[in-house]
Amino acid sequence: MLRLPVAQSYDALNARHGERYKWLVLLVVGLGTVAAVLSTTSFGVAVPALTRYFHLGQEQVQWAMTGFMAAMTIAMLPTPWLLERFGFRKLFLGATVALALTSVAGSLAGSFPLVVLARVLQGAASGVLQPMGALAVMRLFPGPGQGKASGILGFGIVLAPAVAPSLGGLLLDHFGWQAIFLINLPACLLALVAGLYLLPLPREASRHAFDWLGVGLLAVGTLSLVESLASLRHSGPLAPWTLCQLALAISAFAGFVRHARRARHPIISLGLFRHRAFTMGTLVSLAYGFGLYASTYLIPVFLQSALTYSATAAGMALFPSGIVLAATIPVAGRLADRYSPQGLTMAGLALFGVSFLLFAVLAGHITYPEIIAATVIGRLGLGMVLPALSLATLRHLEPHQLSQSSVVVSYVRQLGGVLGIAVGAVFVEWRQSAHGDETGGIFTAYGQSFMMLSAVFGLALLAACFMKQKS
Repeated sequence: MLRLPVAQSYDALNARHGERYKWLVLLVVGLGTVAAVLSTTSFGVAVPALTRYFHLGQEQVQWAMTGFMAAMTIAMLPTPWLLERFGFRKLFLGATVALALTSVAGSLAGSFPLVVLARVLQGAASGVLQPMGALAVMRLFPGPGQGKASGILGFGIVLAPAVAPSLGGLLLDHFGWQAIFLINLPACLLALVAGLYLLPLPREASRHAFDWLGVGLLAVGTLSLVESLASLRHSGPLAPWTLCQLALAISAFAGFVRHARRARHPIISLGLFRHRAFTMGTLVSLAYGFGLYASTYLIPVFLQSALTYSATAAGMALFPSGIVLAATIPVAGRLADRYSPQGLTMAGLALFGVSFLLFAVLAGHITYPEIIAATVIGRLGLGMVLPALSLATLRHLEPHQLSQSSVVVSYVRQLGGVLGIAVGAVFVEWRQSAHGDETGGIFTAYGQSFMMLSAVFGLALLAACFMKQKS
């Protein structure tokens, strides 16, 4: 009869495994985060197949991605309370099990509403897992080794997504869109097995009340903001529904600020924003998430819809940039220990913006090698940003602030991602409608969309200039 391993305390596991124990925990957390990231990044290549299979428009199919991102963003909010209440071990294993089960359910979905439901549940599980990587790095490596650990964690996180477009394209062409749901299952199973043996029992549990009102206000604000952006396409900017949703979003976020000032244990403490580096870092994370996820949505669709590449060819065009990304992150992590994380973040944002500028300029006549070159430049920039941005944002905070602050950064980044996917899909549809049937209209529409992303990264670079903490 199979017997599950008995959970042990941190001190017992640390005594047993010695100095390598913190790296083993980082490996476990990395596997779980890989599974969550794969659920996000592998789905873009399936959008054209879903439009054909379910006979839907692109603006409808994008809800499978937007719903995932919205659920992921909202699910991050209770993570600090859940960590204090149940501990890292139970929360990590529970979220990983939920992600695996919803992935299998998605592969069996027989209608598009069920696909969206499976994606929403996947997003909720992924949202709980996403902040745990940065939190583990800051807690396990309190000294100068944070950059190295962050780089190694980032390497693991991006190595699988680096091959996800190529692997996803192959699976899609041979087995259909259903296979995309199962691409994260091996990482889920490995994380579960390793976590049962290596994650420790919590040292103590917190019993303070859950901030239902705060989470509710932020959830309403997030969903209303996304709906207001989606409504731009089907109703227009001055339509009553669009304006109503925008007003509701603003009211909900303003209501949360008022609530957080009075609550004893708000889900997000406003005191975190007294640190300039943290405040500017969250703004950078918002713009960075917007551009990252909008590009993850737009580039595969552009290659297949405008350039008529197959899913396999589109995935292979992105494969070299994925390898460059995976190779850059460990080096950038070591550099973040030796040089200014702020400087590395700024350099990476600049490269990322340049890559979209190239797509915008060359959209109408871009060649396959130019696609590879532009994506390589962008992923080189991404590799520089990933290890450095969290360090530049969180390094000056107190240990008791790390749980909330890690979640805030992840929440804001994912909120930017939700907005990026929604705006990206709406923007390209809007520009295609504006250009109608004119020759090259689709290329002009995508070119303008990539120019918009380049401008967003310009704004992120501006915010990064003010990230340095005052002495």
